[in-house]
Amino acid sequence: MNNYVYTIGTKLYINLTNKCSNNCDFCIRQGRTGMNGTELWIQDQPTAEDVIEQLPDNLDQYDSEVVFCGFGEPTYNLEALEEVAAYLHCKDKTTRINTNGQANLIHKKDVSDIVADSCDVVNVSLNAPDALSYQKVCHSIYGEKAFDAMLEFAKLCRDRGAEVILSVVDSIGEQQVNKCRKLCQTLDLPLRVRIKE
Repeated sequence: MNNYVYTIGTKLYINLTNKCSNNCDFCIRQGRTGMNGTELWIQDQPTAEDVIEQLPDNLDQYDSEVVFCGFGEPTYNLEALEEVAAYLHCKDKTTRINTNGQANLIHKKDVSDIVADSCDVVNVSLNAPDALSYQKVCHSIYGEKAFDAMLEFAKLCRDRGAEVILSVVDSIGEQQVNKCRKLCQTLDLPLRVRIKE
């Protein structure tokens, strides 16, 4: 079965795709097939209807925030993201996306308006303080230009009204984390340091 919706505790997550433009060293996909007992490798990329069909009937039993985060980069399936987010907003849910910030490269045009309109919170995985370091750990198909594109995407989403948070995983080391903090200060964006699972 293709699992497009899964839960961790009282939080709902939406799994829109397996496609990703990165192959990060620390990704949860490395050596895993799922999360919290749910298989997340999917054979078919869902439509919005596929996702909505799998949502629980009683959404009130879950947190108010629903997260677009699965085994791929959610913006690869932008149409479904937009429609599912609109449905969730009608159900008085807020939405967050965990993204690598490469949506504009993926779609070859600026789609930050769609993401910012669809997602109340845009969590962009910063992962490194500079393009060279980023490519060493994230292995983007776009090479080193992915880093600047990601920062630009984060700023565009902020300017379009979304709450934007940049994040790093602590496994990159304290020195790199501190450099990321300084970068975020210059960008006037908050940084969240995640503990590697």
